[in-house]
Amino acid sequence: MKYIDCRGSCLCGDVQYRITGRTARFTLCHCGRCRKATGSGHTANIMLTDGEVEWTQGRDRVRRYKVPDAERYSTAFCGHCGSPLPRHIPEIGLIAVPAGSLDEDPELVPQADIFWDSRATWSVSEPTLPKYKEYPPDA
Repeated sequence: MKYIDCRGSCLCGDVQYRITGRTARFTLCHCGRCRKATGSGHTANIMLTDGEVEWTQGRDRVRRYKVPDAERYSTAFCGHCGSPLPRHIPEIGLIAVPAGSLDEDPELVPQADIFWDSRATWSVSEPTLPKYKEYPPDA
């Protein structure tokens, strides 16, 4: 994939960050946990390998919630405004970056819809994207 170097922030601006690394994939996840965490039909996560998150402001505002029965699902968010933020996923060695939290264009487009069979009936997506029942084959 591509090496990216982008800045991002939360809605209130208290938390700001810079991400660097090689992209592993950019997917739209339709699982129930992602829908609950975002209040929308899916997340839009850029997954980085050999990546880094540098918290340039407000690191102390970042909160994390790990779903107790989930193998690897967690969320990171601003403790003030609740905006989703990047999070390390140590179980698979990746960093998940919520694309909507970026302040700069990463010059990437989503590659696939994942957990498509779990989507809400009202959720829509680009019809040309590959659809996977769960994780894509390389996950």
